[in-house]
Amino acid sequence: MAFHDVRFPDNISRGARGGPERRTQVVELASGDEERNASWLNSRRRYDVAYGIRRADDLAAVVAFFEARNGRLHGFRYKDWADYKSTLPSQAITPTDQQIGTGTGSLTTFQLSKLYTSGAQSWTRATVKPVAGTVRVALGTAEQLTGWTLDATTGVVTFTIAPGNGVIVRAGFEFDVPVRFDADMLDVTLDIERLGSITSIPLLEIRR
Repeated sequence: MAFHDVRFPDNISRGARGGPERRTQVVELASGDEERNASWLNSRRRYDVAYGIRRADDLAAVVAFFEARNGRLHGFRYKDWADYKSTLPSQAITPTDQQIGTGTGSLTTFQLSKLYTSGAQSWTRATVKPVAGTVRVALGTAEQLTGWTLDATTGVVTFTIAPGNGVIVRAGFEFDVPVRFDADMLDVTLDIERLGSITSIPLLEIRR
């Protein structure tokens, strides 16, 4: 298997359904009380892109994309229109959107990540498929236009000179979700006017 560094068609993903999934074990005791345990440390995204198909040409594009990925075999990029920025969807990216690390004076590599916060609780999501050309980096609050490189296949930012001890490293970016098809068959229906539809086209986030 391999990961194909191509993105699923944006015009179809825009109309898709889906989002994060968690796995929680819930045990109901004889008293009626519950015990809950998180089976997964991190969430996993699921999508159904069949809802984004509006024309016969969209259907043909999905079939071609499916065949080129060999069904479930190869992964690819997917734009989650509900969550694709380091900031809110309505806001512009800035180089201080997310804190991605703290300098030690020797550490040169930092993983892009996004923090999700509600009240006193938070969760950090590693961002492994940033969109090239959208990433902005800052040391403290000062944007760094040079002195760093990005690996767009892993989301790792590498500095030429290690940030000083205690210096906050921040970044702003757009990102894709690494996914694969979650079925090896597309069940296409053709109506009397030869317009096609597919009941479901499930995608599943790839976690490594």
